[in-house]
Formats: sequence, structure tokens, C-alpha cells
Amino acid sequence: MQTFDYFLMLTHWVFLIALGYYVITNFQWYHYKFLRVVFKHHKFKWHILYFVLPVVYFIFIPDNIYSYLVLYFYIIALAIWAFNLSKKLVFTGRVLRFFFIYISFILFNDLLFLNVELDNHHTPLIECVYLLPLPISLILSNLLEKILLNRYKKLAKEKLDLMPNLKVIAVTGSYGKTSLKNFLFQMLHENFKVYATPRSVNTLTGIIADINQNLSPLTDIYIVEAGARTVGNIKEIIDLISPQIAVVGKIGEAHIEYFKDIQTIYAAKYEILESYCLQKAYIYEKNTPPNTCLAPICYFPNNAKNIHATLEGTTFSLELDSKQVEFSTKILGAFNVINIGAAIAVAKDLGIETKEIIKLVSKLEPTGHRLSKINVNGKLILDDSYNGNLDGMLEAIRLSSLHEGKKIIVTPGLVESNEESNIKLAKAIDKVFDIAIITGELNSKILQNNIHSPQKIILKDKNHIENLLKSLTHDGDLILFANDAPSYI
Repeated sequence: MQTFDYFLMLTHWVFLIALGYYVITNFQWYHYKFLRVVFKHHKFKWHILYFVLPVVYFIFIPDNIYSYLVLYFYIIALAIWAFNLSKKLVFTGRVLRFFFIYISFILFNDLLFLNVELDNHHTPLIECVYLLPLPISLILSNLLEKILLNRYKKLAKEKLDLMPNLKVIAVTGSYGKTSLKNFLFQMLHENFKVYATPRSVNTLTGIIADINQNLSPLTDIYIVEAGARTVGNIKEIIDLISPQIAVVGKIGEAHIEYFKDIQTIYAAKYEILESYCLQKAYIYEKNTPPNTCLAPICYFPNNAKNIHATLEGTTFSLELDSKQVEFSTKILGAFNVINIGAAIAVAKDLGIETKEIIKLVSKLEPTGHRLSKINVNGKLILDDSYNGNLDGMLEAIRLSSLHEGKKIIVTPGLVESNEESNIKLAKAIDKVFDIAIITGELNSKILQNNIHSPQKIILKDKNHIENLLKSLTHDGDLILFANDAPSYI
């Protein structure tokens, strides 16, 4: 082999690995759903720049060293792109298994077609053959993951079957699932051995891994957050965990682009009531449960009164034991009374006394990045970056209006929502804030056109947000981080 042949082979390897890195990054973002990666991607121009154009060039590349050097410009550009992502590729077991299969096929492919390449030099057909490892590896990787998932699912089911006294509480809804789960955990953990799915883990794959790796056999109560992007997702979770208690929070139009209409969202969420072990369901009072639910239903909050929510906390009253009981909590946001009310109802039915419930509510801690209050260098920060629904964002804006100093909001607007909702959000921002920092491109035009009074700053690269806020803010200012969107959105 000549020096150019070695250079050619090395360039192929590096280019194909870079191409695979781009593809698997996008698959991880969109939960390994091919149709979502291809048809639902929020920045389709990236596919053109980092996949389509490089592949076309690779196929029809002229057969000389200078043409192949151009591929390294793509590799450098992709490296810069990956470095600047706010949500970088996580090298999970699935990703590592993909790269093992992919690199193995690249090496096998090179050895198999090496003599053909040397005899014929560059032809578009041969370059197309060099690209085959990518689709083959994606298909084989997906098949392997399904096999492994079925195996791990069986192990998780067997583990649950060996815990006959375990009580499982399944939590779902369109908004506030994670907060509701954490409130339940905090209300119950002093009286029971309670474990809850960590962070925002709410998919079948994540729950299976959580059961196998983290669930202790000594656990009394397992609280599981169940999410859905399509009809059938929650049913798969329920068939695995067979909950005795179901808690259904507020249902709305979150992720409606996947469900198409609100009726489908209701149908998907109410799959949680199909557990054959279900003993009781706690349902937000404005939801309408299906007639097929055979378990007793408790609606919440059916008697919350005197709700007063400020930047210091929230007070409200509920009827318990046939009398009105006053509650006070550090949790911000009037909407959280709904979730706290559900946690109170479950705790009460599990035998916790009213006096203890009052103390537990007063000690509740907010869920990270969900309207949590932080004081930093004399500035008040409301971190609501994990909240992506209109009602929650409007409440965060209302709370911000109670602050007497300068107010700054950092937001990409509403993601996976419609133009009407983003206009409502923009008008609310317009009335309250002195500075509006709009991140990302998704809703920037809508927000710009409907925000008039505050100073507007469009920030495409969130890596500069810290320095920007340092230059704009002073002691006594309030900064609201309202929703967050990764750079691919």
C-alpha cells in the first residue's frame, strides 16, 4: 500500500466515526426514534450541514489528497458543534454498544473492500459501500437493545414478584409529575421505607433499570413516575409495576405535537388506571376519568381554600377530619397546592395523622429547577428552568411581579406548544420585566413581536449567559429562569 492509500483509509475511519457521532447524538436526544429524528427535529438545517452535504461530498469526492483533506474541515466543524452543545452526548451503555458494533463493521468493511478500492480507486459506488456500516449498525444496535430490554424487564418483574408486601404508587399527568412524586416521597418517608424513581426517570427503559439497580428488597413503598409520548407507553409501565395506587395530576396539552389532540392525551394518561392490582385512584378534580375504572376515586384538591402564594411561600387550607386545617409551606406557586393536596390525601389514607401531616407540609422542599428560590450575591434567582407549561410559567411571572427591584427573565418561550400560548406568555412578560433575554431561535420571533416594554436581548449561544447576567444585574435584582431548551431545540 502507498502512503496515499493509508491516508485514504485513515480519513475514511475518522470521517465515518464523526458521522456516527452526529447520528447517535441525535438519536439519544429523540429517544432513539427514527421518525422523530428525521421528521420532528427542531433544527433540520443541522442534518443538511452535518450529514447530507458531507455524505454527498464523500460519495462523489475527487480521487486526490487535497479533496480528502476537505473532510477534515467537516470533522473539525463537527467537533466545534459538539463542544458548544448544551446537551452533549452521554456515553451510556447503549451508546458504547453502538460504537463497538459500528467500529467493528467499519474495520471489517475496510478489510473486505480494500482490494476493490486499490484496483478501482475512487468510485461513487465504492464510497456508498463504505457508508453501509452506519445503517447496519443502527439496525443491529436497535435489535440488541430490544433483546437486552426484554431480558432486563423479565429480571425486574421477577424482583418485584419477590416483594409481595411492596406497595407501588404510580404518578402521571401532563404537568408537575416530578414535583408530585417528590412531595409524596417527602410526606411518606418518615413513616415508611420509601423509594422513588430518581430525577425525571419516567420511561419503561429507565424504570426497568431503576428496579434492577436501585430498588431495595426492604422497601415498603415504591413511587414511580410514568411518562408518555404515545398511547401505550404508560400501559407498558403499568403491566410491569402493577401499582395499587394511581395518582393522576393535571392533564393538559403538553407534548400535543406527539398526541395530536387532547382526547388522545387523556386516553394515554388514563392507562394508569388499568392496573389489575389498583386499589385507589387520586385524580385532579377537573379531569374526567373513564367509566372503566373499577377502583375508588378520590378527587384533589376538592376543598382547598384561602390560597395565598408569595415569594416567601404558600399558605392554604383543606378540610380534613371534618374541619378546616391551615397549612403553610416553603413551596412556591399556587398551582403546587394541587400536588401538595394529592400528597396529603395519600398520606392521610396511609394512616398518617393530621398533626404530623401539617408538620410534613411545612418541611417540604422544592424540586430542583422547578420554581426553586436561590439567593446568590445579593440577587434573587427563581429557577423554573424545568417547567415548560403555560400555567406554571404565568404563575412564576406573577410571583416575580411581587418583587420590588429590577426584574430579568431568561426564557426560550414554550417548547412543544403553539403560537397562541407563546403570545400569551410574551404579553405577560411585557407587563412585568425590565429585561427579557430570549434564548434559542425556536420562539424568538414570536416573543420579539409581542414583547414591547422590556429591553430585549436575543441570545443564540447560552454559553455566554453568565457573563451577560453579570454585566446586566446588580444587588437586589430578580432573575427568573423560565423554562429551558437544549441547543438542538
